[in-house]
Amino acid sequence: MKVPNKLSKMLSTAGEKAAYDNACKKLLSNKIILAWIMKSCLQEYRKCTIQEIAEKYIEGDLYVSEIPVYPDEETPELIKGLSTEDTTIAEGTVTYDIRFSALIPGTDNRLSLIINVEPQNNYYPGYPIIKRSIYYCCRMVSSQYGTVFTNSHYEKIKKVYNVFICINPPNYRKNTINRYSLKEENMIGNVHEKEENYDLLTNVIICLGDAYDKEASGILRMLEVLLSDKRNASEKRMILQDDFGIQMEMDLESEVTDVGHVLDDVAQRNYEKGVCESLVSSIKTLTETMNWSVDQAMDALKISEEDKEEIRKKYNIG
Repeated sequence: MKVPNKLSKMLSTAGEKAAYDNACKKLLSNKIILAWIMKSCLQEYRKCTIQEIAEKYIEGDLYVSEIPVYPDEETPELIKGLSTEDTTIAEGTVTYDIRFSALIPGTDNRLSLIINVEPQNNYYPGYPIIKRSIYYCCRMVSSQYGTVFTNSHYEKIKKVYNVFICINPPNYRKNTINRYSLKEENMIGNVHEKEENYDLLTNVIICLGDAYDKEASGILRMLEVLLSDKRNASEKRMILQDDFGIQMEMDLESEVTDVGHVLDDVAQRNYEKGVCESLVSSIKTLTETMNWSVDQAMDALKISEEDKEEIRKKYNIG
C-alpha cells in the first residue's frame, strides 16, 4: 500500500506559506531537494545522479537553524574542544539555516565539504547579500579550528559552500544563478598552485523567477514550484514527481513506524506550543490588568526559572 511520504505531507502542511521562513527551511532540508541543488550548483557533483548524492554523499543528520555562525555559542553536535581564545565573543548571534557535510565523489581518503543552504525572502536587507554570504563562508572555514584541525594543520581545512536561494529577487536578477569563488591569477610567471589548496570557499546565489515563468527550467523551476505560494500542493506534487522524478509516496509497510514517530513529534510540539502561548497570554493579561511586572506575573503563575528564561527568549517579553 502506498501513502504520501514526508515531503508530500510537508507540501500540504506548508500550503501557501511555502516561501515563509520555517516552512521554507523544512522543505529545503529534504535530502532529495538538497541533492538537486548540489548537482545543479556544486561542481563536485555535476556527474553524480540525484540518488547517489542523497544516499551516498550527504552525510549524517541535517541541522536546521541550530548551528550558530559564531563559535562561542554552545553547539555540542558540532563543537568539540574549542580554543578558549575567540575574537568573536562580543558579537551577536546568527544561525546557519540548513548546514550539513557531504563526501566529495572520487576521493579515496573520503574528503568532505561543509555546505549551508539558506532561503532569502528579502533581497535588499540593508546590505549586499553576497557580502553576508562571503562572511558565512569565512566563519565556516575559521570555525573548523578545534573541530577539523588543531595547531598549524591547515592542510585539513575543508572546503565550504554557502548557497542563498532568493525567493523574491528584483526583476533583473530573476532566473539567474551566480557563483563566487577564489581563483588563481598569474601576475608574473606561469606557476600554478594545486587548486585544492586555495579553492576553499564558494558562494552561490540562486534567484528564482515568478510562478509559471516559461523561462525557468531545471533547478530554477524545481525550486520555484517547491516554494511557490501561487501553486497548490496537488499541482506541486504532480510537477515534482512527473518532471523531476521526486517521489511523493512510500510503502506503508516499511514506513509506518517512522510515520508514527513523526505524528507523535508533531502532536507533542503542538501541545507545547499551545501551553506556551496560553502562558504568554496570561502573563500579558496580569501585567496589563494588575500593573505587575513580568516577573511578578510569572511568579503568580508558578512558572519555573528554566521555563521563565525560555518564554522570555522565544516570545521576547520582559
